[in-house]
Amino acid sequence: MTIDNYKFAGKKAIVRVDFNVPLDENGKITDDTRIRGALPTLKKILADGGALIIMSHMGKPKGKVNPKFSLSQIVDAVSEKLGVAVKFAPDCAKAADAAAALKPGEVLLLENLRFYPEEEGKPVGIDKEDPAYEDAKKAMKASQKEFAKTLASYADCYVNDAFGTAHRKHASTAVIADYFDADNKMLGYLMEKEVNAVDNVLSNIKRPFTAIMGGSKVSTKIGIIENLMDKVDNLILCGGMTYTFAKAQGGKIGNSICEDDKLQLALDIIEKAKAKGVNLVLGTDCVAADAFANDAHTQVVPANDIPEGWEGLDAGPATQKAFAEAIKGAKTILWNGPAGVFEFDNFTAGSRAIAEAIAEATKNGAFSLIGGGDSVACINKFGMADQVSYISTGGGALLEAIEGKILPGIAAIKG
Repeated sequence: MTIDNYKFAGKKAIVRVDFNVPLDENGKITDDTRIRGALPTLKKILADGGALIIMSHMGKPKGKVNPKFSLSQIVDAVSEKLGVAVKFAPDCAKAADAAAALKPGEVLLLENLRFYPEEEGKPVGIDKEDPAYEDAKKAMKASQKEFAKTLASYADCYVNDAFGTAHRKHASTAVIADYFDADNKMLGYLMEKEVNAVDNVLSNIKRPFTAIMGGSKVSTKIGIIENLMDKVDNLILCGGMTYTFAKAQGGKIGNSICEDDKLQLALDIIEKAKAKGVNLVLGTDCVAADAFANDAHTQVVPANDIPEGWEGLDAGPATQKAFAEAIKGAKTILWNGPAGVFEFDNFTAGSRAIAEAIAEATKNGAFSLIGGGDSVACINKFGMADQVSYISTGGGALLEAIEGKILPGIAAIKG
């Protein structure tokens, strides 16, 4: 079933959204991107004459009630965006009466799902090493089913529009789907867009395909690098992992970040790229600093010959050119992870060169997908979000999808 074919008139829809938005110390929303992302789905259901039950998590309350993570803080913001006075259920598992009383066009927001340990389905207050842990886990899985069944009982149909948690097999993202038949569960618009964007870089590829992987560690990205090796024409590896590669090849890296236990892995990646005919682009020069600070002294040096006491914090000018060359002619582009410590204004040039090359390629018809926390923050910092094809809302979910893993939130609906 798709959201466009479903007849919502007179029905109650329970929708899992990702309203895990950042709040300041006064409980005011500092970035409402995630709320805006869910609006098309929510408004469609209301416009069709349905009633809405919205559920989400916020933060990591670890199965306990914590007012700091209460969704009551965002009721006014959601009401304003939807143009409807949203009702609030202060306990997500005791909202049957509030749900039953909903009329078409009305909206009920449930309190934070993660105030119940059943949402994540992990036993609380018991150590994994404890001999009783296995039994506790079984008991929790059973009560997770009951919890999901309770949520399901509020509504006639289920819509999952939370890509940010699609890689988690939680009560509200996967288990709940078991209580609806195939004709009454579907993905929301945001989720559909995410799934299609991932498809564009994994199966529906227009060539040449350039992937840019940044970030400080090779180890966290290895699964993705290996999966992409079979798909890409150009692979740019940048950011902190540059120095692990430089050291692996016998370079001097000064005080730069490095995974000393991953040097062999770096050499293996270089070999693999050669064997598969992938053009692997690594930094040749860098902007080195004498301290990890925005106002540190800097010099441009070879990435494999950094003086003692200095550390590489951004890609150098020659590297920026090489990156841009590998991006400009591409027809499919995936960017995950910055090229330098972009939080410091003086070390944004490498990431900016990547962003500008992606924008130029996109203007020339490339499909560009930006995803995974830092790259998104990066493109927003440069004010260039409207110059790329798609910005993913899911950090971990996007990365697991690109690694080729099946996401439980999608499998629960698509089978």
